[in-house]
Amino acid sequence: MGFQQFLGNTATVTHLRESVRSGRFPHSLILAGPRGAGKYTLALMLAQAVNCLKPTESGGLPDFCGVCSNCTRIAVAANLDDLVAESVAAREDLRETDKRETRILIQTHPDVLIVPPDPPQLMIKLGQVRQAIHVAYYRPPVEARRAFTIFTSSAFMKEAANSLLKLLEEPPEHTALILLAENPQELLPTIRSRAVTHRLGPLPASELETLLAQRRPELKPSDRALAARLAEGAVGRALSLDLGAWLASRDDALVILRTALRDPDYSALFHATESYRAGADGQEKTVSLLRALGSLVEDLLLIVAGTPSLIRNLDLAAELARLSDGLTVDWIDGAARALVQVEQGMRRNLLRSLSLDAMALTLSAGNDR
Repeated sequence: MGFQQFLGNTATVTHLRESVRSGRFPHSLILAGPRGAGKYTLALMLAQAVNCLKPTESGGLPDFCGVCSNCTRIAVAANLDDLVAESVAAREDLRETDKRETRILIQTHPDVLIVPPDPPQLMIKLGQVRQAIHVAYYRPPVEARRAFTIFTSSAFMKEAANSLLKLLEEPPEHTALILLAENPQELLPTIRSRAVTHRLGPLPASELETLLAQRRPELKPSDRALAARLAEGAVGRALSLDLGAWLASRDDALVILRTALRDPDYSALFHATESYRAGADGQEKTVSLLRALGSLVEDLLLIVAGTPSLIRNLDLAAELARLSDGLTVDWIDGAARALVQVEQGMRRNLLRSLSLDAMALTLSAGNDR
């Protein structure tokens, strides 16, 4: 156990461990990087390192034992998706009046509070930030040297983000606040200015392929190469990627692109988007579809820019080349904006299948080839 299990970004991890050793760990920290880069894993490791009851050293820097009561209870929070699902299920069993007032919070250790985006909008809400403020100011750590609050998303509702500023302006000495962000620009400038930002960069695809050969030997070499590219340098995403589910989402994304860029087949489009309806399953499927479509649009941009060797969807190189023939950068920019609009619509609970159909029609209308 320990930091040796964290792969990549050695300079960033070393700097943070040095801050633990010096006793100058920041009160407010932003860990930025792509999804699956290890932001959440590193945040938990830092909480363990600061509060380990039997601290060790590795490479001349502080490390955590992984077996003491503080380390083991913090580590339970690593299964975040399962814990959130359990909390959401428990909330569904409440009375309607209580359900509306209950926010999702995860706490496997009394002094480490995890704040995930609250379903169904998947945003950090005011009630969650208020609870974090209450914990920071009125509940000093009882079993740890320092309390930690970890926000796992940068998608804050406006009132929640404004309330968070109060905590950032005057943080208690015994509290550390960590915000995880794929894109720190989503955070208010006033939040970014009050926190120290560390970025986790992507690993080369060749390194991810080597890692996949060790950890996922069941994958064929061609699948390992594809997974390594699709992971965008993120270790966690590469190891956990369900390639079959991704390819299914990508097939639907291709239907949308073909409808927009070739002779439209609306029956195929409506058949593909029909399953993206209400409910948690529909939401998860839509997120996967949008990510797959985003990767295809980025590949089209790379081909138009004259750098086809950089595309991620290697197995679709020939078809993407055909789709990009005569394509303009303005169309690609419009497609990227359309994706953002669908994502925003999901937060407002718009009907997903209709949103996807409308996006495809908008892209088709913008194609003047």
